[in-house]
Amino acid sequence: MDNTEFSASLAQLLFPDIDKTPEYYEEMYPDRGLAEGARVTRFAPSPTGYLHIGGLFGALVDVLTAKVSGGLAYLRIEDTDKKREIDDGVSAITNGMKAFGVEFDEGVTGFGTEKGNYGPYTQSKRVEIYQTIAKSLVEKGLAYPCFCSADELSTLREKQEADGAAITGYFGKYAKCRDLTLDEIKANLDAGKPWVLRFRSDGSEDKRITFEDMIRGKIEMPENIIDEVLLKSDGVPTYHFAHVCDDHFMHTTHVIRGEEWISSVPKHIALFKACGYKVPKYAHTPQVMKFDDETGDKRKLSKRKDPEAAVSYFVDEGFPKESLIEYLLTLISSGFEDWRRANPGVPAMDYPFNLKKMSSSGCLFDLVKLNDVSKNVISVMNAETVYERVCEWAKEFDGEFYGVLTADLVRSKAILNIDRENPKPRKDIAKWSEVKDYISYFFNEYYQADYTLPENISPADAKAILEAYSKVYSLDDDKDTWFQKIKDLCAPLGFTPNVKEFKQNPDAFKGHVGDVSSVIRIALTSRRNTPDLWSIMGLLGDGEIQRRLADAAAAYERI
Repeated sequence: MDNTEFSASLAQLLFPDIDKTPEYYEEMYPDRGLAEGARVTRFAPSPTGYLHIGGLFGALVDVLTAKVSGGLAYLRIEDTDKKREIDDGVSAITNGMKAFGVEFDEGVTGFGTEKGNYGPYTQSKRVEIYQTIAKSLVEKGLAYPCFCSADELSTLREKQEADGAAITGYFGKYAKCRDLTLDEIKANLDAGKPWVLRFRSDGSEDKRITFEDMIRGKIEMPENIIDEVLLKSDGVPTYHFAHVCDDHFMHTTHVIRGEEWISSVPKHIALFKACGYKVPKYAHTPQVMKFDDETGDKRKLSKRKDPEAAVSYFVDEGFPKESLIEYLLTLISSGFEDWRRANPGVPAMDYPFNLKKMSSSGCLFDLVKLNDVSKNVISVMNAETVYERVCEWAKEFDGEFYGVLTADLVRSKAILNIDRENPKPRKDIAKWSEVKDYISYFFNEYYQADYTLPENISPADAKAILEAYSKVYSLDDDKDTWFQKIKDLCAPLGFTPNVKEFKQNPDAFKGHVGDVSSVIRIALTSRRNTPDLWSIMGLLGDGEIQRRLADAAAAYERI
């Protein structure tokens, strides 16, 4: 029996129920017919029920890479490792993407749902495809069954270590099942021995391969010599084999993934070539890092240690989707911030991203910087948008606050509109979970009096200011008249209405008009720093103003 006959007989022996050919699937999944240069990318997570911020980071790179080229990005679920899978682990992924506006053109859209013509987009539903290609590899003499048990493989590793082998694994003289005869294979099958299908590598320890990484440039590595497992004993493929088949039939042009996969590139290239497939372009993104609070060293964001490692954290905290995407883009591309300054108001996803200009070093995730970015994003939103977003968040995460906020929507929107929609809006709010505290003094349900004064103002002077002010203010006053009345209080109470005059001769006065305003602000809001006080008073109402002024004056009298 020659090699061709042997391989054909072995393929039929191993895969008697596979009656389709690779050509069948080539017709099922024809070329996409996209314009030249259009890139097809994929985000391909495992359904573990957890979406890491690094996953969102990677998905964003996928989507932007496809978008700028006029191509498309799709979401594929790689669920061949059943040990990692949980029930409906897909929803955490799709919901996380939707929450932050990362949209795929094709692929899985939710638990049991998908869109596109190149599916199924879930690997466990594509097993027949993998087995068809596996059978064809056996027919070509490029794959064979391995009956080695776990104990035998362990003994093999020990022998390799004793021999001082530079590489450990199943290859060459250590691949004991590589040259089994057909009769030996039949005997093992008849005995019910479990088997895996291995790739018959033709790599050499003396050779190296070179490939161009679109982020890191030219990379040279040893050629693959390992006879990798293609199908596990249950007939389900390994990641290495499944993704090669999927990326071919889904016509992926650019494989963008984390840098931890660089070491696997030689085996993947070998598998693409063995299958007769065009090798896609590779781009390996840097890890998302942070400074460790204890050591000060850089480390990878940890699912166990860092709440911000989970995308759900940003949903729970109420970060606007625009803020997180905007911030991630500052990590992805050093040119984004300059582009943003030159293009204010333009959607972040319109950024002309260039994969080749992405940094190859680990990027540092900084919650402080995210908060600053988010404050900028929220500051330019109009009151209607802020109100809707806060209500949407509160309805899910703080039902009581939602009820308070929606009881009088006109007043609530007016509160949120103070110092907004102007050339220099305030930048106080970084996330929707902060809004309750930020505006709490408007609502008696939340207001807690705190009459702590600046050190330069005595309780007696504060009391005198409040009693005098309660007699002269009027909600009918325009802003200039309102402020002039505060200035008019100053001289009789020992303060100066002129800040410059106070700075020139501070010993001559108890303080200046800013101190008088601060006393009134503290009495009405229990804050030293608030948005425009005139606007706040208009929304508090006359009765509440009088009550708070009187309560504060009485408190200072008791000190």
